[in-house]
Amino acid sequence: MSAHQRGTELDLSWISKIQVNQPAVLRRAEQIQARRPVKKEWQAAWLLKAVTFIDLTTLSGDDTSSNIQRLCYKAKYPIREDLLKALNMHDKGITTAAVCVYPARVCDAVKALKAAGCDIPVASVATGFPAGQTHLKTRLEEIRLAVEDGASEIDVVINRTLVLTGQWEALYDEICQFRKACGEAHLKTILATGELGSLTNVYKASMIAMMAGSDFIKTSTGKETVNATFPVAIVMLRAIRDFFWKTGNKVGFKPAGGIRSAKDSLAWLSLIKEELGDEWLKPELFRIGASTLLTDIERQIYHHVTGRYAAYHDLPMS
Repeated sequence: MSAHQRGTELDLSWISKIQVNQPAVLRRAEQIQARRPVKKEWQAAWLLKAVTFIDLTTLSGDDTSSNIQRLCYKAKYPIREDLLKALNMHDKGITTAAVCVYPARVCDAVKALKAAGCDIPVASVATGFPAGQTHLKTRLEEIRLAVEDGASEIDVVINRTLVLTGQWEALYDEICQFRKACGEAHLKTILATGELGSLTNVYKASMIAMMAGSDFIKTSTGKETVNATFPVAIVMLRAIRDFFWKTGNKVGFKPAGGIRSAKDSLAWLSLIKEELGDEWLKPELFRIGASTLLTDIERQIYHHVTGRYAAYHDLPMS
């Protein structure tokens, strides 16, 4: 990943002026969803590109070192070798962008990736994931421990209470402390947009997170009832664009939660391309948080190569 996003001073005058036009956002979201997807070899090419944006994730209470090992193997070999050969893409080094795990599993992931001989980064969730309702001191310590264990990206959750009660200064200060605790690791800030109450709050929280030095802003934990949706994404992407125009700083975007089908992933790529342009279509500035998406992408590529759909045992998880 590239150098850190520096952030800016807190500018509350900018925040206070913000008002999101909800009907216009919903119209734009419908437009995106109504698009016809690309077909045949263009689809296969876009799906392989989508693989390189995935933060391959497991965040379950029953995670063990062995399923972390399988996840890491799948991150290094996301698509079956024979399928890649058929597309003449076997020597392009296609891997997922990162693996994403709980802090206690970071050591397992670092060890497994090292054994596999690859340098895919390990991302760790932190700061009282998913609710963010633990003491600040504990949340900061969680970041530091994950970084010590070898995580090079930290996905933090914000305290939603601060957004819902309009405590923008406190939110800015908190994220600045997260940034500091990350040290050299990249900071991805999860807004948990399904719990922020309004699209205007989503825009304001996005802006505060970027001002405080987030390298990425992320829609959701994947544990809320409403996760990554197009209206929320449009608002966050416009905030990223406005922030870039005002400061020259590029901030990445990561939708997460509920992105399960290959068709979904193509719609997300298309949205990024239209809203932010091709320069954002790289793992340094765009990620997709997903656990089951890769399986469906591999199924679609199998179908493109062989003309038939794979049986479950044709594409095991590792």
